[in-house]
Amino acid sequence: MKYLSFLLIFLSSVSFSQTAPKPYGPLPTQGQLNWQETEMYCIIHWGPDTYTDKEWGYGDEDPKLVNPSNFDAMQIVGAAKAGGFKGIVVVAKHHDGFCLWPTKTTEHNISNSPYKNGKGDILREYRNACDKLGMKMGVYCSPWDRNSPFYGKPEYVTEVYRKQLEELYTNYGPLFITWHDGANGGDGYYGGAKEVRKIDRSTYYGWADTWGIARKLQPNPVIFGDVGPDVRWVGNEKGMAGETCWATYTPHAPDEGKQPGNGYVKDYEGTEGHREGKFWMPAECDVSLRPGWFYHQRQDDSVKTPEKLLELYYKSVGRGAALDLGLSPDRNGRLNENDVATLKTFGSILSKTFAVNLAKGATLKASNIREKTNHKYGPENLVDNDRYSYWSTNDDLTTPELLIDMHKPQTFNVIRLRENIKLGQRIDEVAVDAWQNGKWQQIAKATSIGGNRLIKLEEKVTAQKVRLRITKSPVSIALSDFGLFLQPDSSN
Repeated sequence: MKYLSFLLIFLSSVSFSQTAPKPYGPLPTQGQLNWQETEMYCIIHWGPDTYTDKEWGYGDEDPKLVNPSNFDAMQIVGAAKAGGFKGIVVVAKHHDGFCLWPTKTTEHNISNSPYKNGKGDILREYRNACDKLGMKMGVYCSPWDRNSPFYGKPEYVTEVYRKQLEELYTNYGPLFITWHDGANGGDGYYGGAKEVRKIDRSTYYGWADTWGIARKLQPNPVIFGDVGPDVRWVGNEKGMAGETCWATYTPHAPDEGKQPGNGYVKDYEGTEGHREGKFWMPAECDVSLRPGWFYHQRQDDSVKTPEKLLELYYKSVGRGAALDLGLSPDRNGRLNENDVATLKTFGSILSKTFAVNLAKGATLKASNIREKTNHKYGPENLVDNDRYSYWSTNDDLTTPELLIDMHKPQTFNVIRLRENIKLGQRIDEVAVDAWQNGKWQQIAKATSIGGNRLIKLEEKVTAQKVRLRITKSPVSIALSDFGLFLQPDSSN
């Protein structure tokens, strides 16, 4: 009889027990998860354009121009780290074709400059600085080369560009990102031809094979380009994603999105992405700390303020994208003191803001818990240190509520939400209320939660109880983080 009772209880628990939520839509790779956790990095432009006071070199610049008196990769990378950035992307070659490493593919490189008597290697100096400072590193090698006489011909792709990528990916890893852009073809020096050369950017570079070099030589980097294949361009150079920004996207022509990375981003669509996109292809928001990407002395007083960087942070990282901030070392090979100062202040404000999650220690009461007796899916997972542990609900309940009681009034002005994106981007809309004056008052709402959603409130809110409402979701939730924070006044 006891055995029968035990069996019935066991069978009952099995019958009503639920497994983990079924993944929803496209899912991120390990490299994309690493990229999401990186959140912010800096792309560094320095080379002949720094000395010619241009943004795009023509390709006829003399390598002897590049001769910094005190190139200091540690100062540059250290300033980025002080700003809270977790990595850098080195512009190893810009459109002028000048390579900052001693490549075997062209004479137009650092070994033919006076720097360190022709023994310099800027990429190696950045790699060493990143290793010493615990920073990630990526590279950008421009596909357009206004110096090469072979550009526009098949041999440029096979014997120059791809071999340059092989050198970079083999000798300067590990890399967290390989970066590409859409500047492809036009007028240039081209070995003295001084003519216009145009290419079909969808076919000329043979992207499937070219990107395959990174896949083969580097274990987990994401590939960024106009349209992925791993990370898409947000569609502007303002450093801002859309208020709604989906991590999923379907490329457009020429192949109507049959494969990721073989189409293009339409600017306005890159900003928001596609809710029903075929591929996990989140957005990168690129913007320069200065008006230009390269250093120009006249812009020393036009560096973005820490307050502006904070605004960009909330509108990029805070919308599930990544912030890629352009840094511009000067002719001596260092960042200007104004750039360093604004990065340091910005980083200090970020550090103070997210030092304490006011929701930790609160009592969390969910309207529904998947497998209620199993803490694996309980709301306590929202305030632990695991980015992928999560609160989940039954499959048939997609609009749950969560009550957060902090036991005493707390003042905050930033709300953070994250989903366990290993199970896809699931939530469409949420709302947050605060218990004030004896009733619930809505203080915030948001869409497209994804890997990170930060809501910066216009005014500080003081409350003991806060309520989170999932107002729209096509499937059960897998919410992994809830946080309340107080951003200090910039003067503090």
